[in-house]
Amino acid sequence: MGAETVLANTDWATIASFATALGTLVLAFATFAAIRSSNRSARIAERSFEVNLRPVLVSSRLEDPVQRIRWVDDHWAQLRGSEASVELVDGSVYLAISLRNVGPGLAVIFGWAALVGYRPSADYPHVEPEAFRTQTRDLYIASGDIGFWQAALREADDPDYPGLRTRIQKVEPFTIELLYGDHEGGQRTITRFGMIPRDTGEGTKWFPAVARHWNLDRPDPR
Repeated sequence: MGAETVLANTDWATIASFATALGTLVLAFATFAAIRSSNRSARIAERSFEVNLRPVLVSSRLEDPVQRIRWVDDHWAQLRGSEASVELVDGSVYLAISLRNVGPGLAVIFGWAALVGYRPSADYPHVEPEAFRTQTRDLYIASGDIGFWQAALREADDPDYPGLRTRIQKVEPFTIELLYGDHEGGQRTITRFGMIPRDTGEGTKWFPAVARHWNLDRPDPR
């Protein structure tokens, strides 16, 4: 059989269809790889953007300046670096913590919760976000700067009032948890502070100690 006969009997339509299918398959794999790479790049860019907005609140430093804090009822307090203000005045409980934002993003404090009657261990779960008390006003702390958290309880029938009042009167530790996030309302975080009283020779002072952070809107590292 000559070469002319072999060529004549070749099913060129089948070969062309096979080649087209093979080319389509190769293109599909290339497109899939490109989309996967693009999605990965997008996730990396999104994560980098979020990191640049992420706040992290801790206790301020001893050398940080004094802040003067005012409540809506015109009560005032001096808040020194690394300290908290814990007062019982005319039946009202006034609380404040000197804070530093060590994260790269602006911190906005949304709410707080008190844990009294016991000292939670490191593995004790945080208060559920919906159970936090909403701040009367948002409190902002710029990246790398100091700021404060403040709250007050004035009603004796408030669920947290008896416990906090007793702790203050007996000069015993209690716990405050703060709920905050970035300026877009995302990356919500809960930070637990142990409120520790110490007799410094100049009267009792309260020192907030960071115990744990919880990430609510992204996987927690623990």
